[in-house]
Amino acid sequence: MAAEAKHLTLMIVSPRDHDALAAVAAEDGWLVAAPAAADVQAALAERVRVVLVDGRGGTDAGLAASKALGGYIAATGGALVVLLDRPDGDALDAHFAAGATHFLAPPGDGESLRQTLRFAQRHVRRAGGRDDGDRRQPEARLAEAEHWIDAHLVAGRHVGVLRIALSRLDILNAARGRAAGDSLIAAARAQVQAIVADLLDTSGLVVAPSGSELVVTAAADPATLDVLAARLDAALARPFGVGGGEAVLGSRWGMAESGAGDDAPRLLHRAGEALAAAKSGDSGMVRIAGPQGAMPLDALAVDLHHAIERGEIDILFQPQAPIDGGPIIGVEALARWRHGRLGSLGADALFAAAERADLGLALSDHIQGLVLRRIAGWTGTLAALRVSLNLTAADLARPGFAASFLAQAAATGVAPDRLTVEITETGAVRDLDAAAGVLRAIRAAGTRVALDDFGTGYSSLAYLAALPLDYLKLDKALAVGGAGQPSDDRGVVRAVMALARSLDLPVIAEGVETEAQRALLAAEGCAYVQGFLLAPPLDEAALIRLLETPR
Repeated sequence: MAAEAKHLTLMIVSPRDHDALAAVAAEDGWLVAAPAAADVQAALAERVRVVLVDGRGGTDAGLAASKALGGYIAATGGALVVLLDRPDGDALDAHFAAGATHFLAPPGDGESLRQTLRFAQRHVRRAGGRDDGDRRQPEARLAEAEHWIDAHLVAGRHVGVLRIALSRLDILNAARGRAAGDSLIAAARAQVQAIVADLLDTSGLVVAPSGSELVVTAAADPATLDVLAARLDAALARPFGVGGGEAVLGSRWGMAESGAGDDAPRLLHRAGEALAAAKSGDSGMVRIAGPQGAMPLDALAVDLHHAIERGEIDILFQPQAPIDGGPIIGVEALARWRHGRLGSLGADALFAAAERADLGLALSDHIQGLVLRRIAGWTGTLAALRVSLNLTAADLARPGFAASFLAQAAATGVAPDRLTVEITETGAVRDLDAAAGVLRAIRAAGTRVALDDFGTGYSSLAYLAALPLDYLKLDKALAVGGAGQPSDDRGVVRAVMALARSLDLPVIAEGVETEAQRALLAAEGCAYVQGFLLAPPLDEAALIRLLETPR
């Protein structure tokens, strides 16, 4: 039993008995964090998953500790155990409301404490440490996808199926061993699941019929399916860390979309036939569709080489305002590609093509320059707006990037304190210490830093602990889904808000579309709002008209 606890870290908050409690826990295999007050930053740094709060003695200190750490515990799927002198109903209610998940009253002997902590550990693993190894037969896994597809088709939804075969595994296994290959497959699967959850939430499903195949089902319109394919293609084309180095997985794709009279077996069969054709051909079948048809990603990448010189990359601005109804105070700059044949393509398609063409850094430079030159000429009400622009993980890894970014702003006449840089939480920032140094240098000049897409990926807490931040941007999937849904989803939003408050970080909610969503987010403590409730992304003329319209 003691061995179970070895990979979890326990934080103990006790003003009088810390050492005695730590000794009992250490005997049972726990990694006990250094003595600390109820501090979220310390919990983040130590990667704490279980907190033990000593609420004995009838003081308010124990409850204050539960309140300070309750949001962190809820956001991480951890456990918060409270020790009490007696099972007093009012005290239990107060600690539960603050975020406690378990209690022990009275603590009794050491064995009682050990058993309670073991139970808390199991709670953590059930809540957040689910075993990814699916031991069902391939037929059972495909049956899950069939049932899901049929349920959405019966509901009248458009459904797309992507069958992805990971390749080059035999070469990888021969070069680095089977364990490295398995690790690489797991990393690829986790990346696919993260992207599907980010873009589609409950409207997407990922199953793995075999170790080398993934089936992605999506109930979404064709345009969203195109974005999904572009994001998955870009993610699987990047190197994954494995065995102390990096390796790239090849992949072949087969895709099918539902039509009249389709059922799940027919749709899966068509996607399977497309995958077979892709395996026997010279290239993968990854497509991005526009209003006039489909275009292979490779061809789109070729077009991108000409898009910059043709002036096809444009910038729109989406307003941000205090959630209480105050005036617009800032905008986020969003890139758009005015493609000659496919119409307007968003940033996902744009950067997917850039990754395929190996133009990611060049595109990022071009967009940053466009934004800075555009806002340098703003006067009047526009000049008072703070402008947010996105930095990529690759930007943060570039030598001397902070100095070059600030020099570019100075050359265009834009004061750094007019800017906010947004770091996407779904980007793969591999060296957080180096990235933190870049952001500290930019921040020292007056530019603010926001963590974008918060809550959608696997690195949220590591980013919070390592990066110097001024804001959190709540991802649309949480802001809209959580704010518009019953208590279970709202609980996630509440936990994120509590975590942000404990770190003294204001939250900006993205993608807010209705007054009801705004009101619920405001009630949870969100500070700012962005989304169609205020306005869609606008060009400068439309932005000026909006600013001149009384709110």
